[in-house]
Amino acid sequence: MSEQPVLTWEREGPVVVLTLNRPDTRNMISVELTDALVAACAKLHADVSIRCAILTANGSVFCAGGNLKAMHNREHHFAGNPAQIRSYYDTGVQRLARAFTGLDVPVVAAVNGPAIGAGLDLTLLCDVRIAADTALFAESFIKLGLVSAAGGSWLLQRLVGPAIAAELTLTGDDFNAQRALQLGIVSQVLPAAELMARAREIASRIARHPAHAIRMNKRLLRDSLTQSLEASLTLAASLQGLAQHTDDHREAVAAALEKRKPDFTDR
Repeated sequence: MSEQPVLTWEREGPVVVLTLNRPDTRNMISVELTDALVAACAKLHADVSIRCAILTANGSVFCAGGNLKAMHNREHHFAGNPAQIRSYYDTGVQRLARAFTGLDVPVVAAVNGPAIGAGLDLTLLCDVRIAADTALFAESFIKLGLVSAAGGSWLLQRLVGPAIAAELTLTGDDFNAQRALQLGIVSQVLPAAELMARAREIASRIARHPAHAIRMNKRLLRDSLTQSLEASLTLAASLQGLAQHTDDHREAVAAALEKRKPDFTDR
């Protein structure tokens, strides 16, 4: 019997459900999972008919982060001298941050269980984040004498502010879904049995809009995080010029005036 894929891809109309599929390893970050997620982002980005993606996991753990055995045995990105390790991160797990931030398709994280260390960082790379009431989070690298090297430090401070990010990073303490909600890390907390239905509902509400407008709005939100107001206004004006020349913009306006449901063609 062939081995199950580390990541599954399920197309549901304009929505794709990506599922981390190594529950036996608590869906920890591996070379194989990194490669699969990067490839999935490229595939999502290339297909304009895909308007939203959902990222979730099989099993009771969303993602347990790094491989402790690999750390102990000095394998993969824990092997070699400091220069070699730096190079490995650049060409390895850091590709996740670049792939997700470069992806114009919105991603809804449906966090079904613990998201620890790099698992929390993976969650932060998504655009909309909801969690089961059984979820647990931790920026726990310091407990292993490490730093967050896959983008978590950059993302966390922008999401919760420097003081809270420092507390979470320097204590390494875990926190439950309700605190994640209070901090704005997730926008909703639900019973585990309702999580995927809500994720699909959110994805459907996103996917009902014109594909190009979805992608442009995501890009404007993401790029504005690091831009001045003037730069963001310039980007918005450029995107607006493109948006107003799409068939779907004209169809959306016509449908609104005619009080009917629009029929988008992704043009």
